[in-house]
Amino acid sequence: MSRSALRLAALASSAVPGLDPVSVVGVPVRPGDRHEVAFVTDSLDREWVVRVARTAAAGALLEDVGTLLPLLARRLEVAVPVIRGVSAGSAGRAVVHARVPGVPLDFAALPPAAALTADVGRTLAHIHDIDRAVFEEAGRPTYDAETHRKRLLSELDRASTSGHVPPGLLARWEHRLEDVSRWRFAPTPVHGSYAGSHVLAGFADQDDAGSGRVLGVVGWEQARVGDPADDFAELVGRTDRTALDTVLEAYTQSRTEPPDPNLPARARLAAEMSLVHRLLAALSAGETRLVEHASARLQELDERIREAEELARAERLEAERAAMRERHRARLEAAAQPSVQGVQVAAAERRPEDEATQPFAPPSARLEPEPGGLRQADAALDPPGDASLGEAPHLAERSPAGAPAATASPSPTGPSPSSPDRVRPDEDGDAVDDRHEGASHFVTLQRRGPRGPGPDA
Repeated sequence: MSRSALRLAALASSAVPGLDPVSVVGVPVRPGDRHEVAFVTDSLDREWVVRVARTAAAGALLEDVGTLLPLLARRLEVAVPVIRGVSAGSAGRAVVHARVPGVPLDFAALPPAAALTADVGRTLAHIHDIDRAVFEEAGRPTYDAETHRKRLLSELDRASTSGHVPPGLLARWEHRLEDVSRWRFAPTPVHGSYAGSHVLAGFADQDDAGSGRVLGVVGWEQARVGDPADDFAELVGRTDRTALDTVLEAYTQSRTEPPDPNLPARARLAAEMSLVHRLLAALSAGETRLVEHASARLQELDERIREAEELARAERLEAERAAMRERHRARLEAAAQPSVQGVQVAAAERRPEDEATQPFAPPSARLEPEPGGLRQADAALDPPGDASLGEAPHLAERSPAGAPAATASPSPTGPSPSSPDRVRPDEDGDAVDDRHEGASHFVTLQRRGPRGPGPDA
C-alpha cells in the first residue's frame, strides 16, 4: 500500500535518534519500483533519505546490503549511502541514510571526450578493483564464469516458456550463451545496477555537462561478485558510441589489471537481456501492464537487431566486392608492369651504333683507339706475326680504283715448295686480310688449295 510522505518522515525519526523532521518531500511511486522513497530535512539542516521496501524480497535485499556499505565507504573515493538506522513497524521496515550529494545522470546525454564521461568509467574501475574478499565478507553472492553463464541460460529458458520473447532473440541469445569462449573472465566485485539513476554527479556549471564529476553511487542492492560486463549494460544500451569509447578508455586505464577482450560483447548481451530480467520480474509480481510493456520492448528490440544485421551484411558484402575489385586491379597492373619496364630498359640500353640505319663498322673500329691511330689498336689485338712471313699487316692498303691488288698472285701449280705451308694474308685479292673476313683471328684457318686461272687467263 502507498504510504504518505509524513508517515515516512515519522519512520525516519524513530530510526535515527536526534532526527527531528522539519520538512519532507516524497518521491512519486512508479510501476515496478521496489521502494517508496522520501527526502527528509531535520532541525539541524541535515538531509536524510528514508526507504521502505514494497515487497518482502526487496526488504531483505535492502537490509542485507547494509553490511557492505560501510566497507565500501572506506575504500571508494565517491560517497555511498551508509545506513544510519532501521525502523520496523506495521508499515514495514524503513532504512534511513544520509543523503548522498549530487543529481542522477542520464547516460544517453553523456558528452564524448568530457571529464564527466571519463569519471564515470574511472568510478566503475575503482568499484571493480575492490578486493572480492570484501564482498564475500559482507555475504554478497559470488558467481564464477560458468555459474553465471548457466544462470543466464536458465533465465532464458524461463522466458522462452512465457511466449513473450521473439524466436529470433531466443536463437541469438542462446547462440551467444553457448559460445564458451566468450565467458572466460575473472569474477569481479560489481555494483549490479550501474545505471544513470544510481550515479550522482555535481556540476561546476549547470549549463555545461562536461563540467561535472561523479560524487556518489547509490542502489547497491544487487551488488555481488560476478561478471564485470554486467555493469556496462546500461552504458552500452544508452550511451553514444563515442562517449562509450571515452568511458571504456578511462575504465581500462584505471583498472589495476586489463579487462578481458570479450567484455564489450558480453556487455551488449547484458544490455539486450535486461529486458528478460524485467519480464521475469513482472511475471513474478503479476504486473500485467509491466509484462505487456516488456513484451512490446522485446518486439522492438528484435526488429532493430534484424535491421542492424541486414545493414551490416550489406556493408560487409560491399566491402568484399570493393576488395575484390582492388585485387583485380592490382593483378592487372602487376601483369602489365614487367612488359612496360622491359621496353623502357631496352630503350635505355640501346646504343647508337646498334641502330640498323648506322653504317657498318668492324668491332675494332668501335673501340677507343690509343693515340697512334686505328692500325696500332688492331695490331695490339692480333697475334705476333710469323718470322718466315714477316709481320702480316692487319689491314692491307687498298689500291687505287682500277689498279690490281698489291699482293702477289698465287702460282697456278700451287704454293712454292720454298714457301711455308700456310695461307697467304690475302689470297682472294680483296685487299683485306683473310683472317678478318667473317671470323675472328682466334679461329683456326684451314689451308686452301690453289686457285685456278681467273677469267682473263
